Amino acid sequence: MLKTLKNTFAEIKRYPSAIVGIIIIFLMILLAVYAVIAYPYTKAITLWRGGEDVWYMNPKYAPPAWTNWFKTEKEPVSFHVDSADGTLKKVVTNISADSNSYTFTYSFNFQADSDPQDLMLYFDNTYTAKQPFVNVSLVTPDGTNISVYQGGASAQQNVRFTQQQKLISRFASKNRTVMQGLFSDPKQTAIVSKKGIYQLIITGTTFEKDSDINVQFVFFGTVYGIAGTDMNRRDLMIPILWGTPIALAFGLVGSLCTLLLTMIIAAIGSWYGGWVDSLIQRITEVNLVLPFLPILIMVGTFFSRSIWVILGAAILLSIFTGQIKSYRAIFLQIRESGYIEAAKAYGASDFRIIFKYLIPRMIPLLIPGLVSSVPSFVFLEASLAVLGLGDPVLPTWGKTIDDAFVHGALYKGYYYWMVEPALLLMITGLGFAMLGFALDRVFNPKLREM
Repeated sequence: MLKTLKNTFAEIKRYPSAIVGIIIIFLMILLAVYAVIAYPYTKAITLWRGGEDVWYMNPKYAPPAWTNWFKTEKEPVSFHVDSADGTLKKVVTNISADSNSYTFTYSFNFQADSDPQDLMLYFDNTYTAKQPFVNVSLVTPDGTNISVYQGGASAQQNVRFTQQQKLISRFASKNRTVMQGLFSDPKQTAIVSKKGIYQLIITGTTFEKDSDINVQFVFFGTVYGIAGTDMNRRDLMIPILWGTPIALAFGLVGSLCTLLLTMIIAAIGSWYGGWVDSLIQRITEVNLVLPFLPILIMVGTFFSRSIWVILGAAILLSIFTGQIKSYRAIFLQIRESGYIEAAKAYGASDFRIIFKYLIPRMIPLLIPGLVSSVPSFVFLEASLAVLGLGDPVLPTWGKTIDDAFVHGALYKGYYYWMVEPALLLMITGLGFAMLGFALDRVFNPKLREM
């Protein structure tokens, strides 16, 4: 067996397409493993099904940050910092037994050519009766100190810069929005971005013992992360990553179960013959005329949209196909072989002959078929999801494409939303197809001459 495997790998190395296919599949497996480790199933589902209350720190409809590489005018990248985790510097000074002074500072380098969507502060304060008093200001690169907010801060106080009346009034006279006023050069008649180091300064005072102030600063840019965001501010890295193990599992399980069951049923029919073989052939002929996709659509519409229910239905509909007739023809030839007659002569059981002598002879044909049929199941799941029949729970590539289509991604120019999962689908199909075609030539010598 080791010698056979060694010879097989030596043959595979002769085909560059097989090497490329193996590399693609290996990278997909690594991506699937990383997705499961970085985002365990429960966490991934919680994030995917969570709304704006979970993804409040992200901007809506934001393309990936790497799109800036291809633009002459750079867009602001979203980020957030929090005093609770130390990314927003917090200094506490004791004033009296019941009073403390708090100072939060954060500096960021603004180098974009357009304005951010908004700036937001989320306070998380602790007190009994007396609210803390806070003062928020933004220092621009030229040293101008712009007051943003002054007043009490409740336990869950939010400060949205674009809704601050003092800022609206200040920049309205210059016919500028709040973001244009904060991030453009006031000396220029035209609106030109003012680049440089900005500093956010937040000071606060508490008036009760054991009171505390914490704040989170969110910079809502127009680009975000590696994969961008959707209509619900969700990070598209979740479905991009988790779509990989789901696609591979769906494709591999569907392909393996279909081919194994098809081969076993074909072997049983060809060995026993008679009414058993006739029944299998009649079922196959009926199944060949049944509409495959409409039946799956009916299952998803009237029964269940669970991805595993759809997979089970797809496997059942894929067993009795023309492949059974192909396998049957081969098994009928193997049945007349001398070693089969010898096995019958020394009293081997039907079960032993089928599973020890007939089916193992078909393994070389099974492997290329297994690899080549994986993309068909992967694309099947994506196709059903695009038709609105995808699993409502799981974050998959097909579901992402469906969301993008429903919310007009193409018309609004959010091409990344559809291109990213579609590209991964194509790469996955390409990897398995390239390896499958090469394995066909390795295990079927007649194809090497073509």
